[in-house]
Amino acid sequence: MQTTGTHFNYYLICHRKLWLFANGINMESTSDLVYEGKLLHETSYPRRSEKYEEIAIDGIKVDYYDPKNKVVHEIKKSDKHEEAHEWQVKFYLYVLEQNGIVGATGLLEYPRLHKTTEVLLTTPDREAIGEMLVEIEKIINREHCPERIPKAKCKNCSYFDFCYAEEV
Repeated sequence: MQTTGTHFNYYLICHRKLWLFANGINMESTSDLVYEGKLLHETSYPRRSEKYEEIAIDGIKVDYYDPKNKVVHEIKKSDKHEEAHEWQVKFYLYVLEQNGIVGATGLLEYPRLHKTTEVLLTTPDREAIGEMLVEIEKIINREHCPERIPKAKCKNCSYFDFCYAEEV
């Protein structure tokens, strides 16, 4: 299985979510929060698709890539998981680099917060990503689903009802 940006993001947020998603249990299609994020993505920068390209390569899909300046643009609804978002962009930069696009940078954009963060890929990041990819593969291939994380961290997750539904 090829690791996608979603796998990478979920690895950093919740191993259970990663395992469920990778093993075909997808709750995003019924989530209002996910729909809200997609709507924000489509409406925040309406002319962006005219200026930038979409790139799909080695399992990643970068919605907005500026080929002239070699910049990946990633739009997120909230900065609640900012570290995971940054690593997802670093993963995109890593995959681009592995495919001959060297020197690309990233912009992590939070339109509602009027916040933009530049993301760069360093040598220690490359090493960490290599290690994370090994761990992602281990989690995905586990026979059993990882345990739930503390409920307080999960309230806005599309898998919340799945993880916390109790049988009577």
